[in-house]
Amino acid sequence: MKRWILTVGVLALSAGAFAQSSEEIDKALSAAPARLRDAATVVKWKSDYTYDTVKKGTNNLVCYDRSGLPGQQAFSIECTNLGNLPRAAQNLKFEAMGAQKQAMLDAAEKDGTRVKPEYGSVWYHLMGADKDHARTHMTIAVPGATAQTTGLPESGTKGGVWIMNAGTTTAHLMVPGE
Repeated sequence: MKRWILTVGVLALSAGAFAQSSEEIDKALSAAPARLRDAATVVKWKSDYTYDTVKKGTNNLVCYDRSGLPGQQAFSIECTNLGNLPRAAQNLKFEAMGAQKQAMLDAAEKDGTRVKPEYGSVWYHLMGADKDHARTHMTIAVPGATAQTTGLPESGTKGGVWIMNAGTTTAHLMVPGE
């Protein structure tokens, strides 16, 4: 009888852990485009800016929950290319520096230690006060791009796609309406 109760207890705990993992995965995938979602990888960031793989995917997209981390909104999900994980880790580290963030970003940009994102990679964001008030935002990484190299403006005043942070490793295309 004791063995049966112990077995039932272990199964109940395992089911609870699976449900929590499933919820964690579903939340992290909420920013992913529908056609890429099922095959995406999901990681969970650790306090030292490394990560554990929660779900191994089969495509190039990786998603993670940044909710409540330093510098992030209460609800903050991000997806990007697997190759951008070193950049994402560096971003999280700098964002945790609070008021020193911009100075550290500028120094890394100047001394060449700023990790470059994959050119042309997309960053999908879903963020807000909570899930019900989250908005989507999408950018496309174009490190080093300028108006001269792309023909795109460096300001969004005309309402079309434009380059933010032109000429830096942080240069990215802003997509209006996102």
